[in-house]
Amino acid sequence: MSDTPAIPMPEITDVNRPFWDGCREGELRLQRCDGCGLYRFPDAPVCPRCLSRAFSWQAVSGRGTVWSWIRMHQNYLPAFADQLPYVVLFVDLEEGPRLISGFVGDPDELAIDLPVQAVFETVGERVIPKFRAVG
Repeated sequence: MSDTPAIPMPEITDVNRPFWDGCREGELRLQRCDGCGLYRFPDAPVCPRCLSRAFSWQAVSGRGTVWSWIRMHQNYLPAFADQLPYVVLFVDLEEGPRLISGFVGDPDELAIDLPVQAVFETVGERVIPKFRAVG
């Protein structure tokens, strides 16, 4: 048994379960408003554009562009100590929402507007989305 603490993960709830089920199946899924078609992340009970409470979970392309990033060198959480330095990436998805995630690849290739694609990585018992450069 490892003495390294587990990486903290969001709780899986009835509301966000379709997101996590999609990750496990290698698919990025977002809430989409049934009223106006707006994709949103994180999940929410009401559409921020039209205030509709009707939504469905839809698979999206997983494609986007880098909005920004930070390379973490300081160890703030013991669970990440063996991953230093690591990149926290802000991605503007093609469908609209901005997602915060990790980066797979050489951090020196990162640039604003760099095209990226979602990839899925198993972390403990969870599958999470990360992004890699494309093209």
